[in-house]
Amino acid sequence: MAVLHINAGSFDKVINQEIPVLVDFWAPWCGPCKMLGPVLEDAEKELGGKAVIAKLNVDDEQDLAAKFGVSSIPTMIVFKKGEAVDRAVGFMAKDKILSILKTHM
Repeated sequence: MAVLHINAGSFDKVINQEIPVLVDFWAPWCGPCKMLGPVLEDAEKELGGKAVIAKLNVDDEQDLAAKFGVSSIPTMIVFKKGEAVDRAVGFMAKDKILSILKTHM
């Protein structure tokens, strides 16, 4: 699998899974968001299907960003069975991201 790029149309389907789903709320003009992209790609490869990593462009999906109170980017929210169970703001190392996800596996 790879990091999924989702939008309002696919959002509910993606977050309503048994396994944890990390959604990265980002924008193309955001420097820390650009730095986080390759880190998320590496993390996804290590997960081996035990969790999903998805990216949601806040410029395109402002309503979803507002719904989840995203005021700073990057913001990563972990969902499990459709419920937000964890949140982190700002650039983060791969080990920290994996650690957050593993607490919800």
